[in-house]
Amino acid sequence: MKKSYLLFVFVTMLIIGIVGCGTSSDGDKNGNSQSDKEVLVMGTSADFPPFESRNTEGEIVGFDIEIANYIADELGMELEIRDMNFDGLIGALQANRVDLVLSGMSATEDRRENVDFSIEYHRSGEMFVTKNDQAMTSLDDLNGMTVGVQLGSIQEEGAKNLQADYDFEIKSLNDAQVLIQELMNNRIDAVYLDKEVALGFIEAQELAGFDDPSGTTPGMAVAFPKESDLVEKVDQIIEQAIENGKLAEWEAEWLSGS
Repeated sequence: MKKSYLLFVFVTMLIIGIVGCGTSSDGDKNGNSQSDKEVLVMGTSADFPPFESRNTEGEIVGFDIEIANYIADELGMELEIRDMNFDGLIGALQANRVDLVLSGMSATEDRRENVDFSIEYHRSGEMFVTKNDQAMTSLDDLNGMTVGVQLGSIQEEGAKNLQADYDFEIKSLNDAQVLIQELMNNRIDAVYLDKEVALGFIEAQELAGFDDPSGTTPGMAVAFPKESDLVEKVDQIIEQAIENGKLAEWEAEWLSGS
């Protein structure tokens, strides 16, 4: 009888333990996850302030992140950000590892062959960044120099086009911040960047720079896998952010030229 009683107590405790495992601290009192929203996976390259970079706590923040969070909220989804090299973002979309990309990406015709884009949400232009004691003021000053660009960026494409008229070498690296370090250490002579990004580095590092007068580039847009159902929805959300003033608020907060 005593053995039967002990067996009953053991089985009861085992059942309570199993039930308890189904109501962990990660869920609510009904055993549901705290967030049952569908996840929106965004790819970015968090080395491109003020569009996306890591703050002192390691969080990814910036102008593009404001837009991404707004898009996720309007879709009723939970945003998940995946940080990767810029030149791997198109491949991530093609392999459906991410749902969309916000990473200061210009909607070029070459990229449109592989991915779809939203309407434009920003247009900056480009700048060449140099050290103050080696300041340049025109494209002619690039002759005989080494210009750093981010691998896979529109600036890399633009620099190659400029080589038809100017005699300089190109050094392509994955990280815009590393390019600035290369400049500071005299391993390159100039860095070719998006204007907003360039202005941030110029202010932070007391550098010099000049605008690229060679032409206009496509504006920035959200990128998607081909034939994504999200394109039309995100277009509407961006238009809404323009109309309600949200986009202007984020520009004023994050972008130097606004």
